[in-house]
Amino acid sequence: MRLTKYTHSCVRLEHDGVVLVIDPGTWSEPRALVGADAVLVSHEHTDHIDVLRLAGLGVPVFAPEGAVLPDLAPLTVTRVRPGQRFTAAGLDVTAVGGRHATIHGGQPDCPNLGYLVADAVYHPGDSLAPPDRPVRTLLVPAQASWLKLTEAIDFAVGVGAAEVLPIHDAQLNERGLASVNGWFGETVPGYRYLAPGETR
Repeated sequence: MRLTKYTHSCVRLEHDGVVLVIDPGTWSEPRALVGADAVLVSHEHTDHIDVLRLAGLGVPVFAPEGAVLPDLAPLTVTRVRPGQRFTAAGLDVTAVGGRHATIHGGQPDCPNLGYLVADAVYHPGDSLAPPDRPVRTLLVPAQASWLKLTEAIDFAVGVGAAEVLPIHDAQLNERGLASVNGWFGETVPGYRYLAPGETR
């Protein structure tokens, strides 16, 4: 499966001629959606969904049940429950988790789903909910107002994926990114940084 990382949490997966895009938010590049067959949205925050781009795209969009999204007409959004298995762009997907991580005082409290694609790639959105089975590739949040670096490292080590790639990193400057990459690289087997637009 070909994986391309875009800015922040946006990831493009290509397999057997189909394209599945996860979390194309307002900070990600529009080119991530070129030729997309379906889109997975982990939650309603704009760094994970760009409503205007999706409304004009004309492909199936999957989002958590209960997420508050503006009208995406003429698109139909398929609402997904935690634990649900479904098909998007011809790929098997399992929804994991259920709620966004807490920043402070119970906020924010919105639905958030991680997506396990083809039992191989796991994108947790804004949470550290672990998948219930081994995965080859883990996309680990690198920085967030709801996250401590030690929590992200523990999450990555606990999942034990062969390949660990950072997401949710758009608010890091060069020094911060170097520090985060250093800590992940020293403590998480299989860690590798992908710059926006880079493919592996």
